[in-house]
Amino acid sequence: MTALPIQTKNVVLGDSSAKPGLSTWYDIHIEDRTINQVKPHEAVLKVNAVGFNHRDKWIRNGLYPETEGGQTMGSDAAGVVIADGEGEKSALIGQRYFINPSRGWFSNKKHSEERFILPGGCKDADGVFATAVKVDKKYLIPTPAHLTDEQAAAWPLAAVTAWRATFVKAEVEKGDNVLITGIGGGVALQALQFAVAKGANAYVTSSSPDKLTRAVKEFGAKGGANYKDADWPAQLKKQMPAEHAYLDAVVDSAGGDIVAKVNPILQPGSSIAIYGMAASSPKTTITMMDVIKNFNLKGSTIGSLDELKQATEFMSAHKLVPVVDHPVINGLENAEEGFQRLANGSQMGNVVINVGMSSKL
Repeated sequence: MTALPIQTKNVVLGDSSAKPGLSTWYDIHIEDRTINQVKPHEAVLKVNAVGFNHRDKWIRNGLYPETEGGQTMGSDAAGVVIADGEGEKSALIGQRYFINPSRGWFSNKKHSEERFILPGGCKDADGVFATAVKVDKKYLIPTPAHLTDEQAAAWPLAAVTAWRATFVKAEVEKGDNVLITGIGGGVALQALQFAVAKGANAYVTSSSPDKLTRAVKEFGAKGGANYKDADWPAQLKKQMPAEHAYLDAVVDSAGGDIVAKVNPILQPGSSIAIYGMAASSPKTTITMMDVIKNFNLKGSTIGSLDELKQATEFMSAHKLVPVVDHPVINGLENAEEGFQRLANGSQMGNVVINVGMSSKL
């Protein structure tokens, strides 16, 4: 057990007073901090790897609610417990864990039971981009043995978001034809892995031919189309089996005109789960034609602690491995490289920083 106090280095959000917008880019810096006390219900995780999510970029743009300077960035981290408030005989010491990426939502199927917080860069929400973090032990989840810490750091937020969108909201089942848009991002890739492991037939969209090819060859998609092509829904329809040439579900990261686009190829009564709004238009329109077809348009967000545990059990059973963007970044001092990958959309999977250890990837 590591003795207190524990010195840490944290990636901290700087001044956040600029006008929010895509051209705004709040600064970050490395700051030395100290963990002086650990309460009985808390533990300290030595962080071996941290993972980025799109919300981290939106925070730098000032586009995320309650952005606040002085807060440590990041929601996803994995490592080894080095201190426990219950003492040095704790069974947690030396064990590998990753951190649940939210606070306050435990098992309710619709909403959080307590005030809902996503750690990192926001008011009352200090994050995990640090060499060590103190966390309530109920938010620690054992890292599956088949994953490295770098892979585990790419897992939590993307996994629980993809799980809720794919299975809770879109209700994807074995044999379904499911469309997963915006392939390349961590959530979309995780949704693809979930769907394939479930036995569904997954089709994907991207503006990158390389990402479409990789989705089919490496991750089991049945086909795909470039969403910049006006006729991409028709392209997908031609790729589906003649006896099942329609979609049963949509898991969407973009919003915009997605309902109108999939209307001709979506089975009546099917669900469209939208977990992001990456399209140029911040609005999604539903018309009477969509109502007549009995579509279920559902907003989807990150899910509960229980849902993340369910996703992790599914991942372990199927030996799924979260997709990590390469190369892995070495050292928190190089965090800006990860933000830039998000900004230019070059990543395939979750961007990960190796924190003070030898990379396993």
